[in-house]
Amino acid sequence: MIGDDAAFPMLDDAEIALLDTLGTRRRVTAGETLYRAGDATYDFFAVTSGVVEITTAGSDGTDQVVVRHDARRFLGELNLLTGLRVFVTATVVESGEVIAVPAAAMRRALATEPALSDKVLAAFIARRAILMTGAASAIRLVGSRLSPESLRIREFLARAGVPHEWLDTENDPVLDDTLQDLAITAEDLPVVIAPGAVMRNPTIGEVASYLGLTVESLPERKFDLVIVGGGPAGLAAAVYGATEGLETLGLERATVGGQAGSTSRIENYLGFPMGVSGTELTQRAIVQAEKFGAHLTAPCSAASLRECSGHLVVHLEDGTEVVGRAVIVASGVRYRRLDAQRIEDFEQSVYYAATENEMRQCSGSPVVIVGGGNSAGQAALYLAQTSPVTIAIRGDDIGAAMSSYLVDRVVANLRITVRTNTRVTALDGDREMRHARLATPEGDVTVPCEALFSFIGAEPNSDWLSKCAAVDEHGFIRTDLELDANALGERWDVLGRRPLPFETSHPGLFAVGDVRSGSTKRVAAAVGEGSAAVRSVHEYLAFAHS
Repeated sequence: MIGDDAAFPMLDDAEIALLDTLGTRRRVTAGETLYRAGDATYDFFAVTSGVVEITTAGSDGTDQVVVRHDARRFLGELNLLTGLRVFVTATVVESGEVIAVPAAAMRRALATEPALSDKVLAAFIARRAILMTGAASAIRLVGSRLSPESLRIREFLARAGVPHEWLDTENDPVLDDTLQDLAITAEDLPVVIAPGAVMRNPTIGEVASYLGLTVESLPERKFDLVIVGGGPAGLAAAVYGATEGLETLGLERATVGGQAGSTSRIENYLGFPMGVSGTELTQRAIVQAEKFGAHLTAPCSAASLRECSGHLVVHLEDGTEVVGRAVIVASGVRYRRLDAQRIEDFEQSVYYAATENEMRQCSGSPVVIVGGGNSAGQAALYLAQTSPVTIAIRGDDIGAAMSSYLVDRVVANLRITVRTNTRVTALDGDREMRHARLATPEGDVTVPCEALFSFIGAEPNSDWLSKCAAVDEHGFIRTDLELDANALGERWDVLGRRPLPFETSHPGLFAVGDVRSGSTKRVAAAVGEGSAAVRSVHEYLAFAHS
């Protein structure tokens, strides 16, 4: 449990004086609403006298008090920084005075005033953790655990750090009254019930648009640096781009964090001897990037790339276009789809990540993991806390692609069974998955399986580049020293230079992380590449305007 000292600190005299220079003091009266759940934005408020109550709507329709702020306390949480819609309502319950600081001015202060920034951001992060449970009913997702569409939206909300309540129609009979009151039928499911909106059968893009996470929420479409991909490499590039004064936009096709964000535990990342969850690492990186002014949007899938008047234009799948003076490709890889009979029938129980959300779905049921890399090993150890786990790998050595520290733990875990030289050939069950059929050296075997986790070979997300960059035989993007004269062509002769580090065969287009040919597929390496590429971006921009 996070203590009050972390989530609700007191402002000192110097901090109040600083806020006075940023905003204005005004009287507030009992009953006045400073902002309410569903608002697109709000000011930062510091209370100098009186009391302000923060509430959220409970499942029964009544207001639930989250916290009461009195003198020297301040209001707000991470959505002040990220631009997400507001999850709670702030109401004055005792008349007094507040300092109101416009959101834009407060965001600038968070980047330029370290002492104030540390206190406010630590509180905002702690408050979001509280709201993930305390304000869960601010947004309600109604759907079925047997519905892939419902589970995709649930995964998106969880990975985006959006407080929400999951209501499963399969085992919650009380839902009937709620659905009738809102005139919701089975054909409407899944349904997202949010302040001021009831979204029937929405796409993830529609939910993200309501929340304020997509490009359409931004007033500008032209940036110094556009980063395609929101994994560790893309997030590192966003942090360094923003801190170096570049107007920076990050685009992510799913949820910011990439594959690292879906990893239950990362133990080989420098500075975290006890390990860190991918969700925690990426959420902190998101806050860090947005603190310095980077814009991060999702889901925003890049569909194509073209050059126009010396700038690079990224065309998104929704028809939107964004323009960058330079572009960093950090679009990563995607796991291949498993070739097994009836896999389409049980899509709702086939996963490509193992986080707390997936663990809740499994609820201690037997699971099968396909793959022998680090992601598979980490998933096995995480899921084995509650479920019996079978790992199926095609090769004969689990240590061929998995780090030795993970191999030792997997082999020693009594809840994990490793089957080598094994393929999953079919899935069985009625409405829900019950078994997996395996082809083993000893013949076909059927094992209990109520969830399948697939971590098999990866393919680069580079199709959208529209041949603007040279790739290797597997589709990974070639950069700098990997580019020969044939790949570069006459254009580079005119420029009179070689590609910069991480620059592709197209000037001003850079590639980092897993999508880059020859990269080391590790979180730390991706972070290093993303941050180092910004140095090359600066050099390129200097060339382009010299």
